[in-house]
Amino acid sequence: MTLRWKLSAAIAAVSALVVVALSLVVHNAARVSMINSARDVQDERVQSALRIYETNGRLVFYATLDDPALPPELRAYAAKGQRATYVQRTGRGLEVWAETPAGGGKVLSLRTGITDRYSVLVDLDRTLMIGSAAVVLGGTAIGVAVGGRMSRRLRKAANAARKVADGDTGVRVREAIGRRGRDETDELARAVDAMADALQHRLEAERRVTADIAHELRTPLTGLVTATELLPPGRPSELVRDRVRALRTLVEDVLEVARLDGAAERADLQEVALGEFVRRRVPALAPDAQVTVAQEAVVQTDPRRLERVLGNLLANAARHGAGAIDVLVDGPYVRVRDHGPGFPPDLLREGPSRFRTGSTDRSGGHGLGLTIATGQARVLGARLTFRNAPPADGGGAVAQLLLPR
Repeated sequence: MTLRWKLSAAIAAVSALVVVALSLVVHNAARVSMINSARDVQDERVQSALRIYETNGRLVFYATLDDPALPPELRAYAAKGQRATYVQRTGRGLEVWAETPAGGGKVLSLRTGITDRYSVLVDLDRTLMIGSAAVVLGGTAIGVAVGGRMSRRLRKAANAARKVADGDTGVRVREAIGRRGRDETDELARAVDAMADALQHRLEAERRVTADIAHELRTPLTGLVTATELLPPGRPSELVRDRVRALRTLVEDVLEVARLDGAAERADLQEVALGEFVRRRVPALAPDAQVTVAQEAVVQTDPRRLERVLGNLLANAARHGAGAIDVLVDGPYVRVRDHGPGFPPDLLREGPSRFRTGSTDRSGGHGLGLTIATGQARVLGARLTFRNAPPADGGGAVAQLLLPR
């Protein structure tokens, strides 16, 4: 159940309890008032009947002397010489008795049914039921309205928080939910915005430190590369050159990751025939890869950045996969698949992370290739997803890039 319906159910339950309690109070008060009124009237009638009987010996108001049906409770009062009234329930409703001693040991009594008056309670109960239903429905409607407004604000806040988590630093939760009123939702929004600002400042500081370190390493690396070219031929010299090239690639990758994290990169978009582009670029990036164009499509993209994404996906498949590498172009989709052990569960669950290569089966590298590919795809406005092919289909890792047409 959503917050709207929980709040509505709570208001409806409280409203029902309140109206039931009030209805019982009103019903009992009306019943007691009606019975007391009938007893007062009956008491006055029996006194009038006694005066007339004592004056001329006539019985009026259907009064009787020594009625055998007189309730025992009234006989006890009459024996004490006291006048009394009594309410008795019968199959036809309520009967109000009144008795008074008439002298000579006789008892004069009256009884009157109040069935008609008792029906008033039925009408009253019906009215109370209708009113209670109206109150419950009205309270539920108010709960739906109030809960709906709160639920919409919280849902907007959740969507804005997801965008912040996805890296959209320009989103603010308080602006997303609107600045109307100062309630708990507004306090939550301000707290989330403050947390997002603090995290953004910390990440920006870490990015600047990383970029500065990588930038400072470029100068000595350039000199080191030049120096390795002066080494005499031989196996030791070749090993040194290989390690220097790997270090230089690492520094360049770290700089690229820092630039992508800064969210300042902009794509130079052009119309590109995707199938033809992949068919021409893949042989240079991975000569052994098999390219299949199922459906051609024209997309808006930056060719340089798209080539970088393809190169990293192919390099990852060649380094960590096994068997042939298949590249499929199907409209705006590009799929790169190997036949190795597949992506590790952490990567599928959380996405690529720098300097984390996953399981030991996919060891090697620095974990920056897929991170850079994801960042470049974000700059292109594309969507890069990762999954593993089912074992029945041969298994392997599948990276899919969806480009905007």
